Amino acid sequence: MDIAALVTEATKKSGLIWLSLPGLPYPRAAWHIWHVTEGGEDGTARGAAYVVTGGIEQPLPGLPEAERITVTVRSKDKGARLVSWIAAVAQVEPGSDEWEAVVPPLAKSRLNAPDGEHQTERWAEEAYIIRLTPTGEVPEAPGSLPEDYTGVRPVPSPATTTGRAPFMIGGRRRRPDR
Repeated sequence: MDIAALVTEATKKSGLIWLSLPGLPYPRAAWHIWHVTEGGEDGTARGAAYVVTGGIEQPLPGLPEAERITVTVRSKDKGARLVSWIAAVAQVEPGSDEWEAVVPPLAKSRLNAPDGEHQTERWAEEAYIIRLTPTGEVPEAPGSLPEDYTGVRPVPSPATTTGRAPFMIGGRRRRPDR
């Protein structure tokens, strides 16, 4: 199995990736795009995941300052954990050639932007575009889960049912996760 191809295809097809950010107990979900650039010393195409954070965009605390993080990708069809890879983190500078190449597809994939065509100017002023480049290190791949494997738990939230659950005909009660 070609691990680099698995990382590329899985990340390209997935709508969300899970980022293990420094100082946070749980991974955070992030929407992204996978963008391929020419630029290898051997002339081959290189790909990376790009995310937007900061301002009103998705909160990913600590990502702009991080040097390396673990990215977990789920299977598009089953939703199960597929592969985890180590990413080198770099900020894309506004106005650079990379910025000009990456921002249009990012803006196109950003759903429900409050400011429409002006979102790219807002990103340049108050947000970060972050490039997550695979380093080649893959701590988890199909068939190689670590011994201390635990499922990704949702981030704790105050959005819970505090009262009695509604009555459902034929429904079964289950114990909440703690």
